[in-house]
Amino acid sequence: MEEENQQLRWEGYLDWRGRPALRGRHGGMVAASFVLGVEILENLAFLSNASNLVRYLGDYMHFSPSKSANNVTNFMGTAFLLALLGGFLSDAFFTTYHIYLISAVIEFLGLVVLTIQARSPSLMPPECQKATAETPCEVVSGGKAGMLFIGLYLVALGVGGIKGSLPAHGAEQLDETTTQGRKQRSTFFNYFVFCLSSGALIAVTLVVWVEDNKGWEWGFGIATISIFASIPVFLAGSRTYRNKIPCGSPLTTILKVLIGATLNRSPSNAVASMATSPSYPTQHSKGAEEEESGKAVPVPTQTPTNSLGFLNRAVINKPVHRALECTVQQVEEVKVVMKIFPIFAGTIILNCCLAQLSTFSVQQAATMNTKLGSLKVPPASLPIFPVIFMMALAPIYDHFIIPFARKVTKTEMGISHLQRIGIGLVFSIVAMAAAALVEVKRKRVASNSGLIDSTGQLPITFFWIAFQYLFLGSADLFTLAGLMEFFFTEAPTGMRSLATSLSWASLAMGYYLSSVIVSIVNSFLGTLNHRPWLSGSNLNHYHLERFYWLMCVLTGLNFLHYLFWASRYKYRSTASA
Repeated sequence: MEEENQQLRWEGYLDWRGRPALRGRHGGMVAASFVLGVEILENLAFLSNASNLVRYLGDYMHFSPSKSANNVTNFMGTAFLLALLGGFLSDAFFTTYHIYLISAVIEFLGLVVLTIQARSPSLMPPECQKATAETPCEVVSGGKAGMLFIGLYLVALGVGGIKGSLPAHGAEQLDETTTQGRKQRSTFFNYFVFCLSSGALIAVTLVVWVEDNKGWEWGFGIATISIFASIPVFLAGSRTYRNKIPCGSPLTTILKVLIGATLNRSPSNAVASMATSPSYPTQHSKGAEEEESGKAVPVPTQTPTNSLGFLNRAVINKPVHRALECTVQQVEEVKVVMKIFPIFAGTIILNCCLAQLSTFSVQQAATMNTKLGSLKVPPASLPIFPVIFMMALAPIYDHFIIPFARKVTKTEMGISHLQRIGIGLVFSIVAMAAAALVEVKRKRVASNSGLIDSTGQLPITFFWIAFQYLFLGSADLFTLAGLMEFFFTEAPTGMRSLATSLSWASLAMGYYLSSVIVSIVNSFLGTLNHRPWLSGSNLNHYHLERFYWLMCVLTGLNFLHYLFWASRYKYRSTASA
C-alpha cells in the first residue's frame, strides 16, 4: 500500500497546502494554463508604462532625451536583473508560488505610488510649454524625484520577482520524464511568449492611447488594476499546482565547489582511486528472482567527467575543511552552470538592441508623421508591429514549423534551443542595419525640408520605423523562448528558477550595456569631432545612424562569439539536441 501511494505522488513536489502533490490531480497543462493567463495581466501592467516611460520622463519630468533614455534602460535593466533574486529565493527558501504572490503585491504598491504622483500636479515639476537654451524646463528634483524613483523601483522589484518565478512555476507543472511532457513544456514556453505579447499588445495600444489622451494617472491606474487582478487569477489555480520543494541555496553549492577546487590540495587516496578505477558496490535488485537468490547487482560508483577538469579537485582532493566536502553530483551541477554562461553572454548584445525599442526608436517616431488615416498613432504604440508578428508566429512555430522540423530531423525537438537562439541573433543584425538606413532617410527628409533645427513633425511616415521593430520582434520571439527553455532544461533541478532567470538577466545586462555604450559614445567618440553623437534636446542633431551602425557591427561580432560556444556545447540530454 505504501509503494502504491509513493507511485501516486510527485517526488519532490507539494501542493499549495504543503501536502504531497499527487499524479493526476496536480500539474499538467491545466495548471500551466493559469500561469499563461496571469502572464497576460502581469506583462500588461509592466509594459503599459515601460513602453511609454521615456516620453513621461521627458514631457512631464523634463529630463533630456538621452537622460530619459538612460533612466528607462536603468529601470528596465534593474527590473530584469532582479529576476535573479526572485529565481534564487524560489529555489533556495520559498516556492515559485509564494514568490509570485509577494512580488505581485510589491509591484502593486509601486504602481499606487506612481498613480498618486501622476494625479497630483503638486507632486510633479511645473508645466513647461517651450524650453530654450536660456530658460530650460525645470527637471524633477528633491522629494518629487524621490517619490518618482521609489515608485519605479518598487515596480522593478516586483517585476523582478515575478519574472524570476512565473516561467519556472509554469514549466514545473509538466512532466519531463515523458516525451509528451517535454513536448508540452516546449509548447508552454512558446505560448508564454505569446501571452507576454498579448499583454504587450493591450499595453502599447489601449493603455498608451489612454496615457497620451486622458492622462498618465489613468495609464498608471489601468496598470495597477491589471497587476491586482492577476493575483486572484493566479490563486484560482492553486488546487492544480504542484510546487517544487526548495532545495537550499544553489549559490552555496557553486561557491563550495569553486572554493574546494581552489583550496583542496592533497589527493585523497580513496577518492582518487575512485576517479581512475571505479569500484562496484553492491545494490540489491527489487526483482523477485534476485530477492530470492540474494544475488547482488554491481553498480558503478559515479565518477566526475573530464570536462572542466580543474573542478574535479573539489571531489578528488582531500578537503581542507569538512565544510568543503563535495559530492560528484555537486561538481557536475556546477560544471553545467559554467557551460551555459557563455551562451548567456552571447545574448546580451541582442538585448542591448532590444533596449532601443523603448528609447531612441520611440523618440524617432515622435518626430515623424504618425497619422493612420484620421487616427493619430502614439509613438509608444509602435511596438504593435513586433507584438502582432510574435503573436502570429508563435502558434505557427509551435503547430507547423516544429512538427515539420521533427519529421525532417527525426528528433524530439526538431529545432534545437541553440539553433533557435542563433536565428534570433541573425535577426538582430538585420534589425540594426535597417534602423541605421531608416535614420539616414529620416535625417535626409529633415534636411531637404529645412526642418533640421525644428522639433516639429517631419513629412515622413512612421511606418519606416516598423522595419526595425519587425526584425527585433522576430529576434525576441526566437531568442527569449529558446533561452528560457534551454536554461530550464539544462540546469540542475535545484537551480531551475535561478537558471531560467538568466533569460531576464540577459535583458538586464543588455539594457545596462545600452546605457554604457551611449555614455562611451558621447564621452569618447564624440571628442574626436568635438560633438557627441547622442546629446542635445533635438534628435535631428544626433548622429543616431552612426550609433545604429556601431550596434550592427557589435551584433555581428557577437554572433561569431556565440557560434564559437554553441558549436561546442553538448546537451545534457539527447532530447534537447
